[in-house]
Amino acid sequence: MRRIALIVLVLVAGAAGIAAVASASGPGGDPYQVRAIFDDASFAVAGEQVRIAGAPVGSIAGLGVTAGNKAAVTLEIDDARFTPFHADATCAIRPQSLIGEMYVDCNPGTASAPELRPIASGPGKGSYYLPVTRTSSPVDFDIVQDIYQEPIAQRLAIILNELGTGLAARGSDLNAVIRRADPALGNTDQVLKILAGQNRALARLATDSATVLGPLARQRKALADFIVQANTTSVASAERARDISRSIRLLPGFLRQLRPLMADLGTLSDQGTPLASDLGQSAAALGREFKALTPFASTARTALINLGAAAQKSQAPLVATIPLAQQLGRLGSQAAPAASELDRLTASLDKTGAIGQLMAVLFYGTTAANGFDSLGHYVRDELLVSDCTGYAINPVSGCSAKFAKGSASAVTASAASANAMVLSKATAEAGASVAKQTAAPLSRLLDYLIGPGG
Repeated sequence: MRRIALIVLVLVAGAAGIAAVASASGPGGDPYQVRAIFDDASFAVAGEQVRIAGAPVGSIAGLGVTAGNKAAVTLEIDDARFTPFHADATCAIRPQSLIGEMYVDCNPGTASAPELRPIASGPGKGSYYLPVTRTSSPVDFDIVQDIYQEPIAQRLAIILNELGTGLAARGSDLNAVIRRADPALGNTDQVLKILAGQNRALARLATDSATVLGPLARQRKALADFIVQANTTSVASAERARDISRSIRLLPGFLRQLRPLMADLGTLSDQGTPLASDLGQSAAALGREFKALTPFASTARTALINLGAAAQKSQAPLVATIPLAQQLGRLGSQAAPAASELDRLTASLDKTGAIGQLMAVLFYGTTAANGFDSLGHYVRDELLVSDCTGYAINPVSGCSAKFAKGSASAVTASAASANAMVLSKATAEAGASVAKQTAAPLSRLLDYLIGPGG
């Protein structure tokens, strides 16, 4: 049962494909061609596109002239989905770009209308006939612009003269145009009715236009200058047209390379949204801070100017110190070995504790020369006890520095001096005894620190 259903499905698909091919082809298997009659081909050439609803479906296969001086354009439809054309089909020649390229915009009609009849004989035999009543040709923009090269009165005269010249001896053609224009006049009437229903909106448009054009009128000089500058820019762009064209050709590749970067930027913006929100909340505080920095910046500007002046003045003395710096550099290089040895010495002294021991020697050596009794420590010293030890500006009785022979003062001074010598001798003997007792330990300590014979 499944095999039978599969066979039936294949047969149906094949029939549909054959029908599509048959509908896209004319008699004898030729491509589906439409011979459309236009009043004016409007500079259309063979090979230009045929579009339906904006999609390219074929091209112009050929152009000719009918016996009635009409343009016969042969349209070749390549896409079977848009065939056949029906009796209510329409085609119009439209501008494709500003450089004069054209294309044919068609509507194949509705399925309820009969199909176009094929041409049995004569020009376009085998193609399908679309009459001139179902086609239209635009008036090119450059032709419209040509009438603006003259003053308005002469323009109107040109239009009337050319209209009379064009309609001379063509009354039948004018009647045909009027009859064909009847639907257009009806559509125009509908447009006018719509505009009449929108009169309030049109009035508001006029009022709003006056509101908008008022500022433009006040800035007409700037607007005129913009037009002049735009003209200059256009001329410069025209001179670099080849480079601009090359840039446009390179733009797709650049956009392809830019796409990953834009994706990363999108991710960065998503991740940076919280930061931006926090910055927005702190914007007021940052504004106040920058505002408070303004006086500081003004003061700092003066300080920096003064600093620059001082630096300029000190440049010469600083340059003069270069020889001294060079000498100091040489001194440092020459002192490097001694400094290295001194560093090793101080490191060794610090590691062995010699500095602490030396300080202890100085401390204990000082205290060793002093005495100690039941009352505590005392310093041994030689005291000069005399009534004449003070310093006096005026002579003192009995303390004259002039030692007269046989004088009583000399005898008194001699006796005092003898007593002092006795006391000094006793003190010296006591100090010598103490020094003798401490000399041996101190000598051994110095031999340990600086070596024997030092």
